[in-house]
Formats: sequence, structure tokens, C-alpha cells
Amino acid sequence: INKYQIYLLNNRTRNFLFCQINLCVKITTMKWKKEVLEFLKFVIIAFVIVVPIRIFIAQPFIVSGSSMVPTFHNGEYLIIDELSYYLGDPVRGDVSIFHYPNNKKIYFIKRIIGLPGETVTIKNGKVTIINEENPDGFTLNEPYIKETFNTTSTYKLQQDEYFVMGDNRNFSSDSRVWGVLPRKLLVGRAYVRLFPFDSIEHLP
Repeated sequence: INKYQIYLLNNRTRNFLFCQINLCVKITTMKWKKEVLEFLKFVIIAFVIVVPIRIFIAQPFIVSGSSMVPTFHNGEYLIIDELSYYLGDPVRGDVSIFHYPNNKKIYFIKRIIGLPGETVTIKNGKVTIINEENPDGFTLNEPYIKETFNTTSTYKLQQDEYFVMGDNRNFSSDSRVWGVLPRKLLVGRAYVRLFPFDSIEHLP
């Protein structure tokens, strides 16, 4: 074998190696592009699914303050059902999240006590509701109230107005303080308590 043949052999070896390197680069590039496309696809699908759910169906809410004790405590993490209020009206007993009427950037959590068109009378720690079905009134059963409170007053609700109170009546700023709640300010109802983990509960 002469030097020329050795040179040709080396040349072929180099060409072969270059081809292999180029092939590897192409394969790596193709894999990288595929991974990027898969990631983008995942992001788009997540956006399409999560955003509508976040806006129209459910959203997280962290309890702040003690106005809903003993039902909810400060720092508890809730999931709010918004869809029910899009499809229908709130019902008595719902623990609702809403925009505070005097500052709509702030969210409050209270329990719905009076419905549109009703008269709510509070006396001696008891709540009486007067409506078309009960013209003589009925006393509201409230097992979540653990201590007496001293409010004495009567409130007449118009259409699209709700009367709300915190379960911790002696430490709650609610409709007794700032008035009735317009329907348009209601966001949703407490649906699931997710945290703390030992208190996870559906429709608490």
C-alpha cells in the first residue's frame, strides 16, 4: 500500500465521520424541534382549558379574618364555584364570595341570609324571615352560630338585593353595617376547602 492509498483511505474516513456528525446534528435538531413543538402544544392546550375554568367556573380564594369562624378560619384555602351563579341564583345558606360594595377591589366572604323581596328581622339573637310563602315569618335555623349577638333591626330587601352576615356575628362587618348586597357583586359560593389538608371538605 502506498502513501496515496493511505491518503484516500484517510479522506474516506474523514468524509464518513463528517457524514455521521452531520447526521447526528440533524437528528438532534429534529428532536429538539419536536420537543419544543410538544411543549408549545401543551402550553396552548393548558391555556385553552385552564383559563376558561379560572374565569367562568372556579377560582381559588384565601379566607382573611375571623368573620366566618367557626365555619372558616383565617388562612384557609377554598375553591369557589362561580358557575352556579352564572346558571342560577344564590340560595339561602350559601357561603358566598363577593365584591365589597364600598370597595369593589376587595373580596368578602359571608353567608346569605335574606333573599330578594324578603324582610329580615333580627332580635334577641334570632333571625326571622318574612316572604310570600311565609307572610307570618319563620325563624331561621342557624346551627353554625355558636354565641349570642345583640343586633335588633329590620331590613327590607328589594329585587336583586341580598342580606348577608358572617357566622361570627359579633366580629363581622356585613349587611348590618354597610347595607344590602346587590346581586351583580356576587362572585360565587364556597365549594371546596382544600387547606388545611386535615380539614378538606366539599360544600363546607
